[in-house]
Amino acid sequence: MSSMAENPLDLLPELLILLGAVAGLLVGLFVPRRRQRVVAWICGLALVSAMAAAGYAMTRPDVMAFEAFAVDLPTNVTRLAVAGMTLLIVLLGSGRLRGHSRESEWYVLVLLAALGTIVLAGASDLLVFVAGYLLASIPAYALAGFGKDAHGTEAALKYYLMGTFLGVVMLAGVTLQYGLSGTTSYTPAPGVPAAAGVAVLLVLAGVLFKVGAVPAHFWVPDATQGSSAPVAAFITTVPKIGAFIGLLRLATEVFAGTWRPVLAVIAVATMTLGNLAAFYQDNVRRLLAYSTISQAGYLLLPVVVAGQSGLAQPALLFYVAAYAVTNVGAFAVVVATGADSLTSYDGLGRRSPLLAFALLVCLLGLVGTPPTGVFVAKLLAFAAAWDGGYAWLAVIAVFNTVASVFYYLRWIVPLFRPGEPPAEPHPAASRVAELSALLSILLGLASGTFLALSPSGPP
Repeated sequence: MSSMAENPLDLLPELLILLGAVAGLLVGLFVPRRRQRVVAWICGLALVSAMAAAGYAMTRPDVMAFEAFAVDLPTNVTRLAVAGMTLLIVLLGSGRLRGHSRESEWYVLVLLAALGTIVLAGASDLLVFVAGYLLASIPAYALAGFGKDAHGTEAALKYYLMGTFLGVVMLAGVTLQYGLSGTTSYTPAPGVPAAAGVAVLLVLAGVLFKVGAVPAHFWVPDATQGSSAPVAAFITTVPKIGAFIGLLRLATEVFAGTWRPVLAVIAVATMTLGNLAAFYQDNVRRLLAYSTISQAGYLLLPVVVAGQSGLAQPALLFYVAAYAVTNVGAFAVVVATGADSLTSYDGLGRRSPLLAFALLVCLLGLVGTPPTGVFVAKLLAFAAAWDGGYAWLAVIAVFNTVASVFYYLRWIVPLFRPGEPPAEPHPAASRVAELSALLSILLGLASGTFLALSPSGPP
């Protein structure tokens, strides 16, 4: 970090997203329900503007804004990825929400959750991190139960109860850390008692909920199945981006040392449990839910070796971007077809070959098949673990990757099997799926250019 700063313009992307949310809320109060679509345009414009501001920020020196928020490469990558994926999800939701009595509120909630996610990634103070956690979580709870049906209510309740409990646990950890060290800064104070390990454990519990890792993963399948498909795409993708970048900072400055083996064991348990559970799923949303759990295990590999391997930061930055676009693409196909069971995809390859190809690219991408972005990301993650002295962890991750092929094939095979094809896919969602598949391939092909921008070393 090159300098300290108290210039609000250093937070321009965040301010633009906040402005979009506030403007959307105010416009939604006065615009007739049949014309609420204008709020989607306002939110979309705010997200595009935030991406442009983040791109400009990448050309400027790193700063520490207000001594609590790091404006550096990891934060700017998070800004771009979160704003970009949120924009795609706004497009996914706009078709389903047209005419809904709470259409404008949906867009505003999505933007507020996205804003909290960025705060998670850039926070360099535990209190700011908790604020980001709450801002990313509370709107997401409302989104999970937005449909007000039985499944949505159950999903929102489970998501809310677990998130609130672990949020309180994390806040208790921050309080204990402050009581022991006299500071909430990520930089540890000298002479902190051994009891600080309890504070670290409590903070880690809250972060594991946000990334969907074992043992705080139980909410993921039910929330993914019970909420609407666009919301499921959002809660399994966007919050993970900021949470993992935030966890990388914590692992470098707060969790370093004796906590690495603990994180390694959590990574193994997460990727293995996610893969094993996914084998038995016939509902594609639950399959994707367990897939996101297993992906969280792979994403933990660079976190384990943060500060020990120069590959850790570029591996995680590239992985979160590649995973996000690929996961959103798979969910976009679910939105486009409206089909939740594996057998419902029989004949999709004949009726909608381009959409079927997009799904094929996204599913093979989640496996880690070239030339997709996740392929390069997994190679980097495995190399980082090996370079950081955790060769055994890299080997287990490779075996889990090979095993994951089989449950993704259970979804791929029906695409080319004779059968009654699904109804005509939704055009907007189909375009999002196709764009996501294209971006996944482009990330893989252009990975060298991206990685050249990322200096080795911890954030």
